[in-house]
Amino acid sequence: MSLEKLPSCDDPFDSLMPVEEARTRLSQALNVVADTERLALIQAHGRVLSDDVVSPVNVPGFANSAMDGYAISSSSIPESGEVTLTLAGTSWAGKIFEGRVEAGTAVRIFTGGLMPEGADTVVIQEHVAVSDNQVTIDSEVEPLRNVRLAGEDVKANQRVLQSGTVLNAAELGVLASLGINEVNVYRKIRVAYFTTGDELLALDEHAGEPLEPGMLFDSNRYSLRSMLSRLDVDVIDLGIVRDNAAQTRAAMQQAAESADVIISSGGVSAGDADFVTQVFHELGEVGFWKIAMRPGRPLAFGQIGDAFFFGLPGNPVAVMVTFLQFVQPAIKQIMGTRTTDPFVIKATCMSTLRKSLGRVEYQRGVLGNDEKGNLTVTSTGKQGAGRISSMSAANCLIVIAADVAGVSPGDSVEVQPFHGLFA
Repeated sequence: MSLEKLPSCDDPFDSLMPVEEARTRLSQALNVVADTERLALIQAHGRVLSDDVVSPVNVPGFANSAMDGYAISSSSIPESGEVTLTLAGTSWAGKIFEGRVEAGTAVRIFTGGLMPEGADTVVIQEHVAVSDNQVTIDSEVEPLRNVRLAGEDVKANQRVLQSGTVLNAAELGVLASLGINEVNVYRKIRVAYFTTGDELLALDEHAGEPLEPGMLFDSNRYSLRSMLSRLDVDVIDLGIVRDNAAQTRAAMQQAAESADVIISSGGVSAGDADFVTQVFHELGEVGFWKIAMRPGRPLAFGQIGDAFFFGLPGNPVAVMVTFLQFVQPAIKQIMGTRTTDPFVIKATCMSTLRKSLGRVEYQRGVLGNDEKGNLTVTSTGKQGAGRISSMSAANCLIVIAADVAGVSPGDSVEVQPFHGLFA
């Protein structure tokens, strides 16, 4: 891993980098973890394929019935009127009829049952008249219907999954249907994170205690841990780091020795007490920018040893927004995932949204439908970066472009639904 492709900023502390340029620079700087491992399918949920998967077989492996009914040869269908066929037997799923279907005969068949030799059509049971061992059909029967052909779903030697595919329920089902019990995947990446600030208290150590003036319970550790838990990574929690250079240096060095990605929150501006920035410049290769976005303007990115480092702001909403817009896509890219960009849809805004020109804003909203079923979105209200409750009240982010001065009711806006945004 290196930052060779990452251009440096001419004036990293004073210039604001456009969001899209920041995304491009970040993507160019990252590379996929090199190590892979082979896992049993039952252990592979959430992992990322490191190799393409080619089917060794046809799926289905044999022609079978798509419905309950009667298997016949299409030559038995009359040109007009009706015809009565002799019932020759039954084909169950997993228990085949071993004879041949000749013209003038039919075989009772159930969904998934092997199509008997000579049969190419299934007449659903609602369209036949049955009496003893006789089956009557008419000329309305459609030939070659209600049959799943061998290889109709997947053909032998067909590439079914690409490298970079995340293995979820559907993918695991596909692999199991092919008889594939083991897959090659990228190894899990290790993510270390810590929060900074003399004002922070660890909730697990101080639950139920009254807060002294100026002190806060550390919410960012919980938000970061929750967002990381949606990604298939190994998490290293380094706790709260106090506002001094020695502790900050020790935390960064410990994280760099054990993790592929390091995340901090707080201390990334250019002030005297922003020790994350100071120590990062001392220890790391720095591609540092302030991004033209709100919330989350200050963001440090670079490398400490072999680990990529993300220094996030301290405000709770800014932490979540910068994580979702930059850190999560970066982690997915390092994991080997092919699709990393946030999912975006269009909706009609029902609120007046104010913003300044020159920066992208991510405002919290509630996505819904109007009386005609069209997608609408409404603001959650005041949008301060410290209002973590505004994220809880929302189910999406409203993305307002840098060249837009504001949004009026009825305007179309881009929306990132939380359902597709949180991993």
